Amino acid sequence: MSNLRIAVERKVLVSSRKFEEVVAAIDAAVGHPDMQAFWKEIAGTSTYSEMEAVVQRAIGPSGLMEFFHFDHGQFLKKAQNVAALVATPRIVRFVIGNPLIMMSMAKHVHDAGSYAPVTLLVDERDGGVHLSYDTMASFLGSYGEPVALRVARELDAKVEALMTSAAALTT
Repeated sequence: MSNLRIAVERKVLVSSRKFEEVVAAIDAAVGHPDMQAFWKEIAGTSTYSEMEAVVQRAIGPSGLMEFFHFDHGQFLKKAQNVAALVATPRIVRFVIGNPLIMMSMAKHVHDAGSYAPVTLLVDERDGGVHLSYDTMASFLGSYGEPVALRVARELDAKVEALMTSAAALTT
């Protein structure tokens, strides 16, 4: 077994918007395909252009789609003391990406498949709603493959634009 040390860069934005507004903005920007039908349709393609068309139909305005999301807050809520008047923790992990982007990285660095699709974490705490993302470029930087790194930076830009828009940090 060999080891590769990877330094990860985390981008964090803090929004003064309500948690529900941030989540709704993300939901509006990413595609929400029926994943069972999506994989079946992908399996039924025989050419790259057919596969690309399926993916293009699945992505949202951000160029990304949601593979699934986890409501981590529901587990924390169960662990809270119900008698305490503490706000319910709200944490949602979005697993988002674009299979065409992943493929563009993985054909140069197979390990890109370990990091894509990516996670966008949205959590509410004192001081606002935090949006956190571990950059793909930081994951792939250690591999020294310039083409994969260029694609990773393009993906990072898409996710960062999504974060900024959802946090309403642009006008």
